[in-house]
Amino acid sequence: MKEKEGAAIKSLVADSGCAHSPELLEELIETALLLGRDKAPVADIKLIVRALKELRYASKVFQPYSDRRKVAVFGSARLAPETAEFQMAEEMGRHAVEHGFMVITGGGDGIMGAAQKGAGRDNSFGLNIRLPFEQRANETIHGDKKLINFNYFFTRKVNFVKETDAFVLFPGGFGTQDEGFECLTLMQTGKAKITPLILLDTPDGRYWETWEFFIKNDLLRMKLISPSDFHLFKISHSCEETIAHIQQFYRVFESYRWLREKMVVRIKRPLSVNSLRELNEKFGRILVSGAIEQTGLLPGEDGDHAWKVEPIFRGGQEDEMPRLVLTPKKTDFGTLRLFIDAINECETVDQPGAGPA
Repeated sequence: MKEKEGAAIKSLVADSGCAHSPELLEELIETALLLGRDKAPVADIKLIVRALKELRYASKVFQPYSDRRKVAVFGSARLAPETAEFQMAEEMGRHAVEHGFMVITGGGDGIMGAAQKGAGRDNSFGLNIRLPFEQRANETIHGDKKLINFNYFFTRKVNFVKETDAFVLFPGGFGTQDEGFECLTLMQTGKAKITPLILLDTPDGRYWETWEFFIKNDLLRMKLISPSDFHLFKISHSCEETIAHIQQFYRVFESYRWLREKMVVRIKRPLSVNSLRELNEKFGRILVSGAIEQTGLLPGEDGDHAWKVEPIFRGGQEDEMPRLVLTPKKTDFGTLRLFIDAINECETVDQPGAGPA
């Protein structure tokens, strides 16, 4: 990009009054101009523009609720209200809200409509996809400002992954399987934050056990996945157990980011000296170098370009929350899930903030 054009872009952003992340907005405009300079096909430009509009609108809808955790519920649109799965999904939505969560679904009927019926309109988001059949907004979320209609599956999936703090999958068809495998793949490869993923069925249902048999008997036996990948999901037959599992995941752990090669884990309360020592003894094998250290806000952690992919920490108390800092191997995210589980079982101390333990 020529110097004159760069100056014009800077001036445009400054004059627009966009004081939030101006450098990134300048980069966005530069990329758009480069599309024209590259003589990109019109169809490609239309796709990019439409996708960007969908992402921008969804961001606007979610932003006022960024301080509340959310549970995404997936499952078949074809299951009728008289089925046990439908009734359990409604119970799941109700339990989620009772424990302080909002509920996100694909906005359709079946399991999605049941979960939103249980959660209620005020505590629901619907991420609807435009299809020639089957996928219409359910009566709970229809007409609500938190119903977002997507043309593209990929923009819809981006929003499911970036906005969700736990995934609950009921039995479903190709779409449910696709969403489940997508979440697992992103976590397995480190492209999405590690998040509770629960495969939920009725007390006498065997849907997910059958699925797991295939995973073990074929994928694992052929060494196409690793044994530790099984830590990335849990099978459950109880809404109460599912909620308890999600709550336990966030008992001490709050969130994490990558600061270059370092994993910076934000925790709600500082760990005791003994707990920190035990974490190092148990998980030292996953470290590339150094040790697991407890600290406060790191230099550069609050910079504009520090987090290009990782989710923004919740709340406005970043400087006060203690951190665990480590440099792990980025090859085994199933074991990193066990690391988070271990954090939640640690002894903590009551003082706000934490220096080195």
